[in-house]
Amino acid sequence: MVTTASRTDSTGKREPLAGKLPRSFKRAAGRTAARLTPAHIRVEGVRLDDDDRTYIRRRLGEKLGKYARRIERVTVRMRDINGPRGGVDIQCRIKLVVSGLPSIVVEHEAARLRPALTRALAGAERAMRRTMQRRRTRPIKSMTRGTPARRA
Repeated sequence: MVTTASRTDSTGKREPLAGKLPRSFKRAAGRTAARLTPAHIRVEGVRLDDDDRTYIRRRLGEKLGKYARRIERVTVRMRDINGPRGGVDIQCRIKLVVSGLPSIVVEHEAARLRPALTRALAGAERAMRRTMQRRRTRPIKSMTRGTPARRA
């Protein structure tokens, strides 16, 4: 029987990413489940209550939980671009630190918090999927050419 470590038993949905881990906890890259993958949420000029932070962690777990074993940590930055002027002013930037590969950074802007997060998460999931597919494919061998022709 094969079990998925990043799913809960009762609901069948993916676990949210962790909010805080003990300082002494050393994450073994590539070997931990979603609940042990730290997700840092940073805000600048945007008000987030505990429900919003819980929502962000839950959505991170749903979208990126299947890649949790490859992700070392996630940082979500919510920023108010225009200040009190209004308009399209919430920017969501998601940074994924991936084991043995370059970090993935995706950002999206929207008028409200949840649409910005949803679109940035969709982009992060796509980028992570492409990165994992690229990692699995073998590099193309360069064609070996003979020695260059000599001029007489």
